Amino acid sequence: MMANTSQDQALRVAADWWVRLRDPAATERTTEQWLAWTDEDAGHLVAFERVTELASRLQLLGEVSRERLLAEFAPVTPAPRRWWVSAAAAAALLLAVGGYVGWYAMQGAASSQTYASAVAAQRSISLEDGTRVTLGGATQLSTRFSHGRRLVELTEGEAYFEVVHDAGRPFEVRAGDVTIEDIGTAFNVRRTGKYVTVAMAEGRVRVADASGGAHNSVEAVAGQSVVYDPARAAMNLISSDPASAAAWRQARLEFDNEPLSVVVANINRYRAQPLQIADADLKALTFTGTVKTDAIDDWLHALPQVLPLQVNDSGGQTVLSDARRKPAQH
Repeated sequence: MMANTSQDQALRVAADWWVRLRDPAATERTTEQWLAWTDEDAGHLVAFERVTELASRLQLLGEVSRERLLAEFAPVTPAPRRWWVSAAAAAALLLAVGGYVGWYAMQGAASSQTYASAVAAQRSISLEDGTRVTLGGATQLSTRFSHGRRLVELTEGEAYFEVVHDAGRPFEVRAGDVTIEDIGTAFNVRRTGKYVTVAMAEGRVRVADASGGAHNSVEAVAGQSVVYDPARAAMNLISSDPASAAAWRQARLEFDNEPLSVVVANINRYRAQPLQIADADLKALTFTGTVKTDAIDDWLHALPQVLPLQVNDSGGQTVLSDARRKPAQH
């Protein structure tokens, strides 16, 4: 009796997870929590497979409510059957070949993965739909693909996307408060905190911020860039060179009238010894120009000729200080 009660509980929890994972509001955190639950006990994954099989039989994928699924499944725990072994073996096979348990075995299920690159490194990846992504230095992103949607979350850094277009499965990139919707495209996204730049190489995208206001949604095509500055909470559409949309892939960081704080943060993704801005007044200064990732020190040497600052090495860090400040009187 105790065993049956335990199995009933596992099946109820599995059914709850089945519904939660298919909720449009589900996040990457939901997936992580589900994975942690399946790791707690081998029986949890088996229970989840049984719930998935039942939902398939009911032919209500994507429409089964939490209450209906639990009501259909709750009272009886059948004796083990051979298909249990098949489900467990299939899951084990996925793990053995390096797959990830973001696969839920049925249409409408979602899969997820996380990718990252090291400081001063580039990494090229192919997503499961064939889309190619190149990550710049110190970049991290996660993907969540489902039956009807492809979602990429750029946590930090910069990435260049060559998207395989699929009208039935929209491709979206989220970077802070900004959402980029592909309309058959190759484009670059750079995120510095909440400051986001989208540079178009070809095709067209729709870019919107979290407010959802019509004035904060724009479309950009090749030869244009969209800049979102959280200090202004508005989109700025500017002209740009499509060939330079991802110039960092050729070791060139391009900046167009951007705050020094943004410039420094992006340079730090390519420099082992990070730059620090000592005086807040410097952060708002703007810089336009090119920084070669293999010649950052040369750029630093010339920078005081362009901006009113000093460059000093201190305690293993390179510090930028305001040259306009008078030294303290003793």
